[in-house]
Amino acid sequence: MKAKIKPRINLEGRTPLQDVIPLNTPFVVFVDPASACNFQCPFCPTGHRNMIDETGRYQGAMKYDVFTKIIDDLSEFDRPIKVLRMYKDGEPFLNRNLAKMIAYAKASGRVEYIDTTTNGSLMTPERLGPILEAGLDKINISVDGMNPEQYKKFTGFKFDFEKFVENVKWLYANKGNCEIVVKIPGELISEAQRQEFYDTFGDHCDRIFIENFAPCWPEFDVEAHTGFKITQGIYQQPVQPTDTCPYIFYSISVNADGLVSSCFLDWGRKLVVGDVRQQSLKSIWHSDSLNALRQLHLEGKRRQHPVCGSCGQLSHCLPDNIDAHREALLPRFREYAAGNISPEVPGMTVRKRLPEPV
Repeated sequence: MKAKIKPRINLEGRTPLQDVIPLNTPFVVFVDPASACNFQCPFCPTGHRNMIDETGRYQGAMKYDVFTKIIDDLSEFDRPIKVLRMYKDGEPFLNRNLAKMIAYAKASGRVEYIDTTTNGSLMTPERLGPILEAGLDKINISVDGMNPEQYKKFTGFKFDFEKFVENVKWLYANKGNCEIVVKIPGELISEAQRQEFYDTFGDHCDRIFIENFAPCWPEFDVEAHTGFKITQGIYQQPVQPTDTCPYIFYSISVNADGLVSSCFLDWGRKLVVGDVRQQSLKSIWHSDSLNALRQLHLEGKRRQHPVCGSCGQLSHCLPDNIDAHREALLPRFREYAAGNISPEVPGMTVRKRLPEPV
């Protein structure tokens, strides 16, 4: 097998966040090309269409002019962002401008690395060619079964599995410098199918991994919706309680309609901190509302927050943990939030941070 058995997230070479908080420029910006999905997976809020309708959130593709505004806004930061993550709630390939968006971001000089995550159902050579040419650095492909019957049962989608495998092979053969990652939830397949998964995709990707379901979305019970008991973290790591969210200190998320959320897991739009159509991304990044949320976490009050308090991402998926550094970080952050000091200590050495999918 050519691929490494390795999670999609990079756990090596990460910058210790306690050395750089508060950041003047985010490391990661999530941009959602489309808030809808053609699958109805039970583990994901977007798959529950009645539930999404109740939130009133926009269901559709991001307009191209909204995307270019986001990328143009990045010029206001003092350095390029490390990662542009082209996914959030929906299926990115539902946006017909995806390749054009990637090309625009690459040409801007304000983005070091671009990745996306897809269910692969719309991933054809005709769609993939322009995306690879645009300069995509990494694509995470989510596999949701090993035959059409499993796909239909889990996703509600009539899936041509054989054609999908052929498209993955084409992608790997023509990938250039793009890294290909293939993953599957272990709960969906039998023990025998685990080896079948490796045999089917292992020679046609750079990384391959069998993940676990995780209760990552706030106010959404994955166990209840899937019927599976969750005992491990998403990457097979032990579950570890955490009180401080690191993501709000180094990333920010732009939804498909331009509303900005403090968290990439804000499926119900309860953590909106701005609107990039009306405000600059930099002003939102340094806004009082976002700083208030960060300060609440540093004060150890995360569990008191009506949304953050029910987040399982911090216990089941988290690569960074700054709990032990809250006491030292809080006074400096309060001074920054009050406008008394600038973000990032002058002269601080910032070690290179690898692009790390969540």
